[in-house]
Amino acid sequence: MTDTVLHVGGASPYDVVVGRGLADRLPGLLGADVQRVAFLHAAELEELAKPVLDVLRAEYDVLALGLPSGESTKAAEVAFQCWDALGEAGFTRSDAVVTFGGGATTDLGGFVAATWLRGVRVVHVPTTLLAMVDAAVGGKTGINTAAGKNLVGSFHEPAGVLVDLDTLLTLPREELVAGMGEVVKCGFIADPVILDLVEADPGAATDPHGTVLPELVERAIRVKIDVVVADLKETGGGEGHPGREVLNYGHTMGHAIERAEGYTMRHGEAVAIGCCYVAELARLEGRLDGETAARHARAFAAVGLPTTYAGAGFDELLAAMRVDKKARGNTLRFVVLEGLARPVVLSGPSEDNLRASYDRMRGDAT
Repeated sequence: MTDTVLHVGGASPYDVVVGRGLADRLPGLLGADVQRVAFLHAAELEELAKPVLDVLRAEYDVLALGLPSGESTKAAEVAFQCWDALGEAGFTRSDAVVTFGGGATTDLGGFVAATWLRGVRVVHVPTTLLAMVDAAVGGKTGINTAAGKNLVGSFHEPAGVLVDLDTLLTLPREELVAGMGEVVKCGFIADPVILDLVEADPGAATDPHGTVLPELVERAIRVKIDVVVADLKETGGGEGHPGREVLNYGHTMGHAIERAEGYTMRHGEAVAIGCCYVAELARLEGRLDGETAARHARAFAAVGLPTTYAGAGFDELLAAMRVDKKARGNTLRFVVLEGLARPVVLSGPSEDNLRASYDRMRGDAT
């Protein structure tokens, strides 16, 4: 396939390059003035990272820092270790960070770049489907605390993103499927063609060797680009649109489930469950028709994602949702749909409907 360049406009414009074998494009995104590069990578991906490291070492003085796996990397102590390493190496504002890994690596690496000397250049090389369509684009960075996920963070747009689809060929099947949670979400909030492609051939939609998955990746990235260009810092959209908050469709319950599971559940799986939950909530609140609500479970299940959850109790999940970033004071706020690609914000739904949606999520409702 030929490379596709998706431009992200706004105050700090950059390009997202989608293709295969893209390592040689990295210096062009970093810029000529960079002398040193901190290469923050998931430690288990050291072999996969070699082509990228070879390109970087031919051009720059490289400080390679291996990071812990998964959500465990999004911790204050890991950020401190990175800051200490940058300080010992004498990194200045003209130097840069490159991240290589999944969404957690991107979040942590972006946060380190955002906070070192109040912001240095960063280029993301996402290696998972989830990171390609979600974490790498849009400038959100963050770490977790005991109180919840991503509660500490910063907006820091990258200098560029390299979406090398060849990395998906080595991705475990369960991780690829989990990444589809964010892809299918984009179909419901903005681009129903995504749903049509997934439902027409779920196998092709999750085949890293085929042509359907690259189209889905590009479509999902375009959805995110359109949203973040219009509302980078989540200040709200016009004419009733939730703005950047729309990207958190399904995340209020999804994040609560992740927290209840000690962040052992994959993010995309939790998002899929959360989307089904909020679709039922919107139906009960009289916002969404029954067929579109039911389509959620069918679409997510088609690619192998979970649509029910019978773990934590309602009270535990409700408490977690109350510290969600979208909450205002004691008022819960959810992004819901009033139809396909028609998102709005629902404030203060009734506890009866919250509980009834929970029962349906458990499979208890008749």
